[in-house]
Amino acid sequence: MPVITRFYGITIKMYFNEHGIPHFHALYGDYNGVFNIQTLEMIEGDLPNKAQKLIEEWAESYKDDMQKMWDTHEFKKLPSLE
Repeated sequence: MPVITRFYGITIKMYFNEHGIPHFHALYGDYNGVFNIQTLEMIEGDLPNKAQKLIEEWAESYKDDMQKMWDTHEFKKLPSLE
C-alpha cells in the first residue's frame, strides 16, 4: 500500500486494488482509521479524536488529488500537514 504522506506520527496510505467507496487509510501508532475521500468521515477505525481532526484538516486540502489517485490508480506523494 503506497504511502501518500506522513505528518505528526500519522501515515496516510491508499490501496489501489480495493473496491467500494473511495477511501484512504490512516495509521497512528497502534490505531488506524479508514476515511471516505469525499465526506472525510471516518467510516471505520479507532483513531483518537486529535489524530482524526488532524487527518480531516489535511484531507480537506487534498481530497481532489486523492479522488484522482483512486480513479486512475496513479500514485503520487502529497505534502504533509503544515
